Amino acid sequence: MNQRATQSALTRFSPAKGAPWRAHWFHIIFGHDDRAGRAFDLALIVMIVGSILVSILDTVANLHIGWSRVFYALEWLFTIAFTIEFGMRIAVVNRPWRYIFSFFGIVDLLAVLPTYLSLFFIGSQYLVVIRALRILRIFRILKLTQYMGEADLLWSTLIRARRKILIFISTIMTLVVIFGALMYLIEGPENGFDSIPRSMYWAIVTMTTVGFGDITPHTTLGQMVTSVIMLVGYSIIAVPTGIFAAELAAEMRSKHGAHCAAYDLADHAADAKFCRGCGARLEKF
Repeated sequence: MNQRATQSALTRFSPAKGAPWRAHWFHIIFGHDDRAGRAFDLALIVMIVGSILVSILDTVANLHIGWSRVFYALEWLFTIAFTIEFGMRIAVVNRPWRYIFSFFGIVDLLAVLPTYLSLFFIGSQYLVVIRALRILRIFRILKLTQYMGEADLLWSTLIRARRKILIFISTIMTLVVIFGALMYLIEGPENGFDSIPRSMYWAIVTMTTVGFGDITPHTTLGQMVTSVIMLVGYSIIAVPTGIFAAELAAEMRSKHGAHCAAYDLADHAADAKFCRGCGARLEKF
């Protein structure tokens, strides 16, 4: 993880006061800029990936029959390890409840809770519940994001673009409602458009150019409207990508760009060497 992400993690939480071992382990668990911290992160990443692989392979029938005991033992090994890690994180922070109810605190809880809950659902009538609890372990992959400094950049970019994306989604939903209601009136239940919600589903599938083919228009007017929807879909499908790419470029320039002291201009590309306003050599941040 890069230095900016490390500082962000250290500023969100502070070490618990009291015993010196808490401050020591706090910097190992939440810090990532020394050998001990990187070794701790590497061990956790290996366990996370291993636990996810166990959960995935356990759903394969042939592997489950031959390796069920091994998978069961490994799952409990990973669960106990994650439980100890979760307990250590709570023990070394100054405000345990703040960490527990943070995003990664909830993710850590979800990483261990399904295995313990499966102990209370025993019997054939609860097999579906047990299967669901097993699949919930896949959410451990969310724990990987806290070891990727680039995730902070993507998240901050998404936050900056949230209003534009919200407007785009609102526009799309408006078009979906309009086209769904229109196709419901044109085609009707006899052609599979038996309700506006189902027609809206068809509009989404058509506009995104997926085209499952489970519902198709049969009238000439309906086919003409469908052609319009497909053209609209092709024209707007790149809009969210463009919004996110523009915000990401601006975020990268602000974080890694350069500043011209003479012209007081900071909006330069990350690899720019000279000011695009006055031509002076740039000062890197």
